[in-house]
Amino acid sequence: MKEKNFISAVVYVRNNENNIDNFIDKLYETLDNKFLKYEIIFVNDNSNDSTVEKIKEHTKKINNASVSIINMSFYQGKEISMNAGIDLSIGDFVYQFDSTTIDYENDIIIKVYEKALEGYDIVNAVADKKRRYSSALFYKIFNKYSNFTYKIDTESFQIISRRAINRIYAINKTVPYRKAIQANSGLKIANINYKPINNEINKIDKKEKKERSKNAINSLVLFTDISYKITFTFSILMLLFIIAVTIYTIVIFLTKNPVEGWTPTMLFIASGFFGIFLILTIIIKYLSITLNLIFKKSDFLVESIEKIK
Repeated sequence: MKEKNFISAVVYVRNNENNIDNFIDKLYETLDNKFLKYEIIFVNDNSNDSTVEKIKEHTKKINNASVSIINMSFYQGKEISMNAGIDLSIGDFVYQFDSTTIDYENDIIIKVYEKALEGYDIVNAVADKKRRYSSALFYKIFNKYSNFTYKIDTESFQIISRRAINRIYAINKTVPYRKAIQANSGLKIANINYKPINNEINKIDKKEKKERSKNAINSLVLFTDISYKITFTFSILMLLFIIAVTIYTIVIFLTKNPVEGWTPTMLFIASGFFGIFLILTIIIKYLSITLNLIFKKSDFLVESIEKIK
């Protein structure tokens, strides 16, 4: 007997003409066998190949689902684009596929749903494989300095309950980094680990690489206290340096005959530098607290929404 919960699947696409057919086949087969009603929302982030045409052609055989394509006005990145898809979704549970690369069996899609039914609002499918060095470094730094209840990692896809979506949007009207907000939402989170069935790698273009780097830096500033700790460390080092300069200045003043005004000038310069670093530390701490309360609004711009079925 098929599940009666209404399911949404939000899929991010950008120049995926080479593997979108296979992805649609697997997703449709899995969802159609398990769920009575569901919808698929493709978020087209300004693709410049035949991805959209292939989606329209390949979804003609889908009979029991609603299929939509959100066309972003211009390239806006994965986070903002996925927010647009989630806003349009109406499912009791929402699958979020950031990539059309599939290195898992179909049953993993069902397992994350079944895990969610056990009371977990967010369930991630995580591949047991070596991470890219840049990704591994980012997550190591992020998890060390964020102090979140749950540690974040690279997931292949996830499912999130409607309650979790409502909770997250209640916390923040805009979601600059979904995983960080989820990890700090107080909701129950679980991972389903699996062994990859192939070595297929999700290819990313220059724009996405640049966007990932920007998001990584923004996330470290928004959700961790690493900026404060770096500034605080420099303040301590500057304090030690100032103490050394002060001692040196006093020794010169007592043992030699420096130019008139040299001693107070040196002491003033040393204390001034320390004051600057101290003020910067306080400002950064204040900003970190402020950013935890409110985030800079980042609206998405949609060119059109096409209802295919």
